[in-house]
Amino acid sequence: MQTFKTSKARENILARIRRGLAAEKLPMPFPEAEKDNTPLYAADETISPEETFAEQFINLGGRFIFCDNEQQALEAITSLYDSRGWQQLFCAEERLLRLFINNKISIATPVDINNDKADACITGCECIVARTGSVLLSSRQHMGRTASVFYPVHIIVAYAGQVVDDIQQALTLMKDKYGNQLPSMINLNTGPSRTADIEKTLVVGVHGPGEVFCILVNA
Repeated sequence: MQTFKTSKARENILARIRRGLAAEKLPMPFPEAEKDNTPLYAADETISPEETFAEQFINLGGRFIFCDNEQQALEAITSLYDSRGWQQLFCAEERLLRLFINNKISIATPVDINNDKADACITGCECIVARTGSVLLSSRQHMGRTASVFYPVHIIVAYAGQVVDDIQQALTLMKDKYGNQLPSMINLNTGPSRTADIEKTLVVGVHGPGEVFCILVNA
């Protein structure tokens, strides 16, 4: 096996870097910033956070459906399934799966990570952010790393109690919920997957779902 010699000059540089890293850390340049809880953006009090989210989500290319209750949500998903001619619909949320079963609706099945041919996948979320029209997802959700990005269509079922005004409130909610055991992945999902890396041409659905639905249940 070939070995490589390290030059003395290189070792001297690395030694200085190690000493610098081991030295006392510099103080935070603006410590008062951590103590200031003033929101950067003021919410528009003339419309509800739900309406703000719907507007921003639609502007980003998402498809928004408002339902008064879970029964309407099931009907909306069934209508999508029928109108799109889907053959297979996965669901990553146990609660939603039980709702389908209890209502004798057999269109949704548990997620099978070995099957990449499903037409769409239903997930829940940690919360939804009104100002940016974003959905906060995490690895603590069942199949949280894959269910929301692996299939062509992502259907998010959220509840009115999960709406927050801004990202700051979303992160505070996560800290309150998980404490020092934060999920290893927190993803702020903002609209369908899109990129303009190739010749600056916008392409949708390359790195994830080409369509994202949010069904907001008023319960």
